[in-house]
Amino acid sequence: MINRYTREEMGHIWSERNEFDTMLLVEILASEAQAELGIIPKEAAVAIREKGNFEVERIREIERETNHDIISFVTAVGEYVGPEFAKYIHLGLTSTDVKDTALGYMMKQACDLLLKGLRNFRDVLARRAVEFKYTPMIGRTHGIHGEPITFGVKLVNWMSEIDRDIARLEQARQSVAVGKLSGAVGTYSNIDPFVEQYVCEKLGLEPVKVATQVVSRDRHAELLSMIAVIGGTLDRIALEIRHLQRTEVREAEEYFSPKQKGSSAMPHKRNPITCERICGLARVLRGHAQAAFEDQALWHERDISHSSVERVILPDATITLDYMIHLATRTVDKLLVYPENMMKNLNLTGGLVFSQTILTHLVDKGAIRDEAYRWVQRHAMARWLEGKDFATGLKSDPEIAKYLSAEEIDACFDPTPLLRHVDTIMARFGL
Repeated sequence: MINRYTREEMGHIWSERNEFDTMLLVEILASEAQAELGIIPKEAAVAIREKGNFEVERIREIERETNHDIISFVTAVGEYVGPEFAKYIHLGLTSTDVKDTALGYMMKQACDLLLKGLRNFRDVLARRAVEFKYTPMIGRTHGIHGEPITFGVKLVNWMSEIDRDIARLEQARQSVAVGKLSGAVGTYSNIDPFVEQYVCEKLGLEPVKVATQVVSRDRHAELLSMIAVIGGTLDRIALEIRHLQRTEVREAEEYFSPKQKGSSAMPHKRNPITCERICGLARVLRGHAQAAFEDQALWHERDISHSSVERVILPDATITLDYMIHLATRTVDKLLVYPENMMKNLNLTGGLVFSQTILTHLVDKGAIRDEAYRWVQRHAMARWLEGKDFATGLKSDPEIAKYLSAEEIDACFDPTPLLRHVDTIMARFGL
């Protein structure tokens, strides 16, 4: 399903052609460094850069005989470079020097695209938070009405989590944007450390301080973990929108285009299908993170049990998250919001949501808190269980009347004082 919706830039990063192109770039840069050291002729480095090329099908053809992808790749490139200089390609390197360094470069590119998408989503959330800064709605805890909030505060809460996700992904990008060209067991046995430094600098990567044959996979596990966490943020947002779209709530809903259809059987349906898709895909990302944890433990200086896993989880996780960010951005950007329904639902319980305000005022007037709690709760339960009017019950209670007048009780049924610090919250984010 994902491939059908793959966004072009992210899909290109993980294409077979681009992976080989990136490995070729590593080989070219390595040959240039070797030439600077005088280990290979400068003419060889020039020939490798100018003539180095390949056909993917030729690599596959060679691999059917060698059963080794990197040897097949190097052989195919050598056919373009020619016999005089082909022998200098991959000199002193092991397969993973090229593979892991190319992978670090590709992961860096993937992170850059994800960060771009997250920052755009953050901007959309900020814009809509300002739009609904003072739009009152009920805040719910345990799915039950609590106290008033504003829809802008809800949106800025989501935005704040995206801010943290951006910081997390920036850290993960730093962890994976590394390379290594240190030979078969990481000791530079047949290659000068200058080659590693040169190649990584040209690619904008940080050389790892120490490696085995591979870059340690805690870095990759960190990236997949952060991708799963970001997926969890999008899951949280989408789940909330799904709740707000429920028929009994209907405070907000996904945009529904004029020609859209919600059900093959029921013409009235308007379903939160995009948000449901986001919630479902978040589960996939959590599974990929678990697979990345399993990749951390390898035998001695290297085995390849991680390789087959990464061929699946790295492209799929980054493409999936890219897609989810796109869906979430589009959903919030075009979200239909119904302030009238928000106010209707806020008043649904007949003022029960102001019970803490009543309690606080009683205590302020000198009532013992536990006693005041029981007085207010008594009338709240009468509203829940018997449908009695909450305000009337409070006003007719002789114990409450000792502390609050009818006018003072009525004043407690106003959400405005409870929302007096909305500006303070929003100002923390420059909104």
